[in-house]
Amino acid sequence: MRKLLASLGVLLALALNGCGYNSLQSSDEQIKASWSEVLNQYQRRADLVPNLVSTVKGEAKFEQDTLTKVVDARARATSIQATPELVNDPAAFQRFQQAQGQLSGALSRLLVVAENYPNLKANQAFRDLQAQLEGTENRITVARNRYIKAVQEYNVTVRSFPTNLTAMAFGMKQKANFTVENEKEISKPPAVSFDAAPAAPGAAK
Repeated sequence: MRKLLASLGVLLALALNGCGYNSLQSSDEQIKASWSEVLNQYQRRADLVPNLVSTVKGEAKFEQDTLTKVVDARARATSIQATPELVNDPAAFQRFQQAQGQLSGALSRLLVVAENYPNLKANQAFRDLQAQLEGTENRITVARNRYIKAVQEYNVTVRSFPTNLTAMAFGMKQKANFTVENEKEISKPPAVSFDAAPAAPGAAK
């Protein structure tokens, strides 16, 4: 009886390996690891925003609308519970992606607008935060690209024969992914006009 069970176990292991089950599991774990790194970098950026906003507030004439949009975008981005299950829900994933994209856009605008404020540009704390944000944005891009690649490989496996049969049998579906067009869009610096320079403190309106 034991020999029979052992033989059945070996046959089952070979069958699962041959039908791509192990590959699917390995790819799924890679996606989880890649997703965790994406979230880690997004959280790092969110943690930097309050200090950045506090520093920029020191510039009396800085555009309040720009600051408000950054604060609001951060609130929306951090309000979404980015659980591992999020990657299995295309609609929820899209909302998360849009919220992070809005924060990226708001931060980009803030940094561009800051170029028109010499005192702010000379502020060491602001320069340090700017450098940290730029570094974080680079890490976000790297983490997103790794996640995109991991999901693409997994989705191809899920759709390919005969592993698609194994995926259907175990309820393994395609994962949501960042879109290339979205990544291009949120990486594009906003168009800002400085035709009208900010009024100097004490200047008549």
